[in-house]
Amino acid sequence: MEEKTLHKHLVAKTDGKAEPDNILIAGSIRITVIFPNLIRVECGSEKSFCDEATQSVWFRNHGKVDFTYEITKTKIIIKTEKAEFCINRRNGTAIYAKIGDMESSCDNSENLKGTARTLDQSHGAIPLKDGVISCDGAAVFDDSKSLLMCKDGEVRPRLAKERDIYVFAYGTDYIGAVNALYKITGEVPLVPRFALGNWWSRYKAYTQSEYQSLMLEFKKHNVPLTVATVDMDWHWVDVKKQFPDAEYNKTRPLFWSDGWTGYSWNTELFPDYRGFLNFLHEQGLKVTLNLHPALGIRSFENCYDAAARAMGLDPAEKKPIEFDITDTQFINTYFDTAHHPYEDEGVDFWWIDWQQGKKSKLPGLDPLWALNHYHYLDRQRSGKRPLILSRYAGIGSHRYPLGFSGDTFMSWRVLKFQPYFTSTASNCGYTWWSHDIGGHCFGRHDDEMYVRWVQLGTFSPIMRLHSSNDPLSGKEPWNYGWEAEMTAERYLRLRHELIPYLYSMNYRTHKFGRALCEPLYYDNPECEGAYKCRNGYMFGSELLVCPVTSKINKKTRRAETRVWLPKGRWTDIFTGKIYRGSKTVRIHSELNTMPVFAREGAIIPLSLDEGNSCKNPTVLKFKVYRGNGSFSLYEDDGETNGFKDGDFSITELSVSETENGIKLTLCGGKEKDYLPLKRRYVFEFSDIVSAENVRVMSGGEKLDCSVTDAGGRVTVSLPPTEISAPIEAELYGVTVLKNKPKREAVREAMTKFNGINNLKKRRYLILEKAKDDAALLSEVRLLGNSALRSELLEILEDLDYTL
Repeated sequence: MEEKTLHKHLVAKTDGKAEPDNILIAGSIRITVIFPNLIRVECGSEKSFCDEATQSVWFRNHGKVDFTYEITKTKIIIKTEKAEFCINRRNGTAIYAKIGDMESSCDNSENLKGTARTLDQSHGAIPLKDGVISCDGAAVFDDSKSLLMCKDGEVRPRLAKERDIYVFAYGTDYIGAVNALYKITGEVPLVPRFALGNWWSRYKAYTQSEYQSLMLEFKKHNVPLTVATVDMDWHWVDVKKQFPDAEYNKTRPLFWSDGWTGYSWNTELFPDYRGFLNFLHEQGLKVTLNLHPALGIRSFENCYDAAARAMGLDPAEKKPIEFDITDTQFINTYFDTAHHPYEDEGVDFWWIDWQQGKKSKLPGLDPLWALNHYHYLDRQRSGKRPLILSRYAGIGSHRYPLGFSGDTFMSWRVLKFQPYFTSTASNCGYTWWSHDIGGHCFGRHDDEMYVRWVQLGTFSPIMRLHSSNDPLSGKEPWNYGWEAEMTAERYLRLRHELIPYLYSMNYRTHKFGRALCEPLYYDNPECEGAYKCRNGYMFGSELLVCPVTSKINKKTRRAETRVWLPKGRWTDIFTGKIYRGSKTVRIHSELNTMPVFAREGAIIPLSLDEGNSCKNPTVLKFKVYRGNGSFSLYEDDGETNGFKDGDFSITELSVSETENGIKLTLCGGKEKDYLPLKRRYVFEFSDIVSAENVRVMSGGEKLDCSVTDAGGRVTVSLPPTEISAPIEAELYGVTVLKNKPKREAVREAMTKFNGINNLKKRRYLILEKAKDDAALLSEVRLLGNSALRSELLEILEDLDYTL
């Protein structure tokens, strides 16, 4: 048997040793000043002080930091140019941290929270672990239980027990705190482009022909997909019936069957699995398979003989190979024999469905963390960007996207919690949650809830439809009523169109540490409303989203959502209504709309290419909102690591309001093999109703463009243009989009209200007779129906009429 060392590609590159000049030792306390706002405190002994990287923290050397210190019998005070830290000399706890006018007790009592391992079997809100930001200015991350990452790639225990904490004292600079976390734990990887489209997933024993027919059905409905997920029935499940002579594990996890673990295709369901994989790839889909590896490799697996020999066992004895993620030889064998052959045949990545607890043969090593770590590193060997789908395993898990939030119930309470859960995870650096859109199991079939969940998925990091093997619970849009089907399909198409925007935000996350879904208080830390609007979040740089998570009122046929909007002008991208920020507004959404707002000066790229392909589009639309703003469209080949060597293209756009119109400039990107030679651009000025004159120039020459002003917006369609060409579009004599006059909007809302006509008329006539806006508002406040009253108050108090 070969020497037990991990394959080189399974060894992570770390640099745990800090700059010596940043270290202060006082008896049993060692303090490392990592940044002016971040220190590490160890309490133990010289033997226990740890210079190795840990499972969470990989990089501690970021250059010299100037600081002063004072040591007394009871405490140590560290001062930098940005913060002051006071440490208990006896036990290494943080007594306080001062940042400007803020002072924190460093007890995480005002922590803004992070995320959780899973939402499995949850009925709604669950407790969250702490993040690295806090309302009182400082947060403490305790890394004491984290194991050591050694140079050979193995994980080992600490030499001695010690307290090992990190104090993040960034005040209200929440973005700075999270970026500091990335600097010591590792950056967020750039995920492959295909991950940002629509995924199909279902726990169901599909046959090969069934699955292929389903993919063609989505195509027939013009619903694009980019990822095909095959749950555990891809392999043999009824193994004792299929392989009665095999030896099985003497013990297995509770509630498990012997068939949960498997590495051999079920050829009864998939008689030509290679042809199946080829078919999916021909449809433009990437493929992921589900894994439950806890029962090891048994004698009936196709890979068993090779695995047994690699482990130094006699295949003829047919003894099960135990799953042991602490054994380097098993780790190598696990990947070499059970995974690599299938990857070579077309499996693009793996869904690691680990649900068997946190114990392993190495005390303190969570198998989930180890599986995430080694699976992600192993997929790097292909030269393409790695990807996994797995549950969260603690601080540092952002290095291993994507996150699988587990088997959730189909209920409004679960739906209501997910927007907050998703954006709050950025507080611990975790940016790529994938939820079971529509819910996984139990609950009830509900058209409205399904549509609202699809809407949430459209504006989530990952859009993955999923359901259980209940024969009546499939999440195909055509399993719902006509209105729900049409609306869900519309949003699924929108998700695919958004890929250019999402991919640019993906790069923003990787390069600048800005999550796709961020809490509103990141950019508005002094505004109380930003904290209270728990389900509101920025969706990239241009959009603010607050999904609908409550039922429609039967009389108004709208669902109410309260949204806090930051300072400025915000335009609802679905209704065109315009709001003035710095306050909480009431939004009333029909089933086909949801609160999604474009900031002033927003530029949103959308692909107009059809089909499942998520390649860089040949027809690219930009939704433009008046104001002053800019956008960087990032493009590369979508899969390889060439971007690390500068192989990418950035197209810079800017919009500005002029005295009599609006101007959009585009500085073309680089010519690349993965970009079309020429591209058709469509500029939609989404809040410009009309323009007296439109001029589009490129390289000093006027372009012959098509201009329309239908639907309350001006659309400029350009001829095919070279990808590197600069473009300048100017609109003169514009008429801007405005909200409907108050009384007209009130009449429209009253007309659509479900109620007895005579009563409606009586109420409306009272409102109509109001002599001015103040009188109208007073009468509206007297209305008895709270849903109608709220809708009319949105019209009178929340919409912006100052344009």
